[in-house]
Amino acid sequence: MGNNNYAISFVVDQSPEQVFDAINNARGWWSGVIEGSTDKLGAEFTYRYGDVHRSKQKITEFIPGKKVVWHVVEARLSFVKDTSEWKGTDIVFEISPKDGKTELRFTHKGLVPERECYDSCSSSWTTLVKGNLRKLITTGKAQPDALKA
Repeated sequence: MGNNNYAISFVVDQSPEQVFDAINNARGWWSGVIEGSTDKLGAEFTYRYGDVHRSKQKITEFIPGKKVVWHVVEARLSFVKDTSEWKGTDIVFEISPKDGKTELRFTHKGLVPERECYDSCSSSWTTLVKGNLRKLITTGKAQPDALKA
């Protein structure tokens, strides 16, 4: 799948620990319904957004202040032919200090331009990560459902 994985990044004034805590408060930034624990190694949680998206993630890496990886173990996207496109992909959050600030690099490994959902999924990730997650990090306040706007 090469280096065509969907990836974005941004820099904030908050500490790596604050960024890490915000990522793990998925209910505070990921629009939809989340069931299960999102804040410990080995935990599994399901995500559902109406009848459009349902997936199950397992937290496979959990390094405080540095990295979180969600492995997608199940997926059903109703708007593409291959409804399980996300299955087997990894959603990666990498945190690092940068010039006295903190950089968050987000990569959805396996979400590549060849996938049918790439355009709509990458657009949603941009809204959720650069919008909702960034606002949660910088304000400490849970964000409304950005995908309905």
